[in-house]
Amino acid sequence: MKNNKYYSEFGYKIWFKLKPFVRALLRIKAEGLENFPSKSGFIIAANHRSHLDPPVINTISPFPVMFMAKKELFEVPVFGKFIEKAGAIPVERGKKGTKSLIKALELLKTNHTIGIFPEGTRADPGEYLKPQAGVGLLVSKAKVPVVPVKIEGTDKVFPKGAKFPKLLTSPIEVKVGKPLNFDDDLKYEDISNEIMEVIKKL
Repeated sequence: MKNNKYYSEFGYKIWFKLKPFVRALLRIKAEGLENFPSKSGFIIAANHRSHLDPPVINTISPFPVMFMAKKELFEVPVFGKFIEKAGAIPVERGKKGTKSLIKALELLKTNHTIGIFPEGTRADPGEYLKPQAGVGLLVSKAKVPVVPVKIEGTDKVFPKGAKFPKLLTSPIEVKVGKPLNFDDDLKYEDISNEIMEVIKKL
């Protein structure tokens, strides 16, 4: 039978078995896990301060999460192949991102879960960047629930410029909010801004 998954099912089976160990190693404290939908096929939107954010979210999510990642990361030896198998979606910076948007919509239609960072890049500790309008475009076109997630502490464990994470040094706190749904008549910028405001208030 043909495998219709965009990611490595075998890889995620191993990952899901390792999740309790990873959560303990990273000292992850998660709240609001009951807010995740019972079925896959939704969007997770979170603030972004560290390269550690995607694996942290994939540790607390009940389903594999496909994240958008800049195309250059796929060219990094070993790591590039790893994120490819994890289902990351390549994004070409400086372009409109039409291909990545289409791919994300295709995956949502086939019940995959997509992870996005509205800020587009890592913010400095304690700060939030202006969300990108493209996030609102994706949400508007997808017409699926958006689960807001706030992450605190990853920038201390794996700060900008660091080559390796500082394990067992500082706890990571994750708060999952209730799913959001948006009206069709809202502007893309308004959708992005509202998502970011909800994340801040978690």
